Amino acid sequence: MVRGERITIKQVANEAGVSTQTVSRVFNLRPDVSPETRQRVTEVIERLGYHPSALARSLIQRRSFTLGVVTAGLKFIGPSRTLSGITEKAEELGFALLLSELPEFDAHNQEPVLRSLLARQVDGILWAVPEVGDNRIWVHDLLPTLPVPIIFLAMEPRADVAVVSIDNHYGGFIATQHLVEQGYQTICHIAGPLDWWEARQRKKGWLDALETHKLPMVDQQCVEGTWSSSSGEKAMRQLFQQCPDLDAVFVANDQMALGVLQVACREGLAVPERLGVVGFDGIAESAFFWPPLTTVSQDQAELGALAVQELVNAIEGTYQEEGAGKEQLGVESYSVVIKPQLLIRASSVKKHPDSFRNL
Repeated sequence: MVRGERITIKQVANEAGVSTQTVSRVFNLRPDVSPETRQRVTEVIERLGYHPSALARSLIQRRSFTLGVVTAGLKFIGPSRTLSGITEKAEELGFALLLSELPEFDAHNQEPVLRSLLARQVDGILWAVPEVGDNRIWVHDLLPTLPVPIIFLAMEPRADVAVVSIDNHYGGFIATQHLVEQGYQTICHIAGPLDWWEARQRKKGWLDALETHKLPMVDQQCVEGTWSSSSGEKAMRQLFQQCPDLDAVFVANDQMALGVLQVACREGLAVPERLGVVGFDGIAESAFFWPPLTTVSQDQAELGALAVQELVNAIEGTYQEEGAGKEQLGVESYSVVIKPQLLIRASSVKKHPDSFRNL
C-alpha cells in the first residue's frame, strides 16, 4: 500500500471476503450481521485503517449529515454548556455541525442566517438562542418556508413549533418552596432580565409558591437584575431598602447569587441563620461559594443533547416520509420539558455552617 493512499470500502470487503454492503452494515451498527462476520470485518477495518468517506455517504443517501446550529452569547455559561451537549450528541450520532452565532440575543433579522444554513444543505436546524423580547417574531412568516425540520431550545411552547426546554417555572417553585419549608417568612426574588422568557418563568414559579403557601407578597419584594454578579449585589442592596424585613431570597441565577452572598458578608448577615439564599443554574462553582450555595440545577448539556436527538429523529422521519411519497416536510409541533433538580446546601438550611462540611 502506497503511503497516504486512501483505503476504500471495496478493499475492506475483498480482504474480509464479504460484500461492500456488509461492510457498510458493520459501520452503521446494523443488527443484521452475524457476530463472526462483524468481528472479521472489524479486524480488517482496524488493520487497514479504513475511514468511510463522509462525502460518499452523503451522495449515496442524499443527505449532508450536517446540522445547522444558531446560538448567541457563547461567552455566557448557559449557551456554552448547551453547545457542549449539542456537540457531543451530534458526534455520537454521526452528524457534523455548522455553527452560526448571532451578535446579540434579541437580533430580529433571521432570514439571512436561515438561508445561509439551507444553502449549505443542512439536514436540520437547532435554534439555540433564548427567547428574548420579540426575537421570535419571525417564526410565523419564515417557519412554513423551511424545507428541513427545526427544533427550538429555551422558549415558550407554541402550537406551531417543536420546543425542547427546561421547566423554569418548576425550578422557581421548588426553590421558593424549599425556603418556605425552612421557616423563612419574607422571601424576596432577584429576577433575571424580564424580557427573557426563562426569567419570567422563574419569577412566576416564585409567585405561585408564595401564593400556594399563603405568604405575603408585594411588588417591593422583587428586583430585576441582568444575570451578572454585580447586578445581584446591586439588587440585594435595593431589596434591603425596599423590604428591610426580608429573611430569604430566591435568585434567578448563581452568578447573581454570588453578589448576594458578598453583600451578606459585608453587612455581617449570617447565612443561612439571618438570610437564606437559593440560586438557579447549578454551576460547578456554586458548591465552592461560602457558604455553599443551594441551587436549582438545570442540565443544559442534557438540553442540548436531547434537542439533537429530537432533531435527528425528525430528520429520519422526514426521509422516511419522503420514501413513502408524503410531501409534508418538517416535524409536528410539540414540547419536551426537562425537570430541574434542587441541590440543597448550606446557604438555605438553618443550621451551623460546620454541619454542612459533607454536603
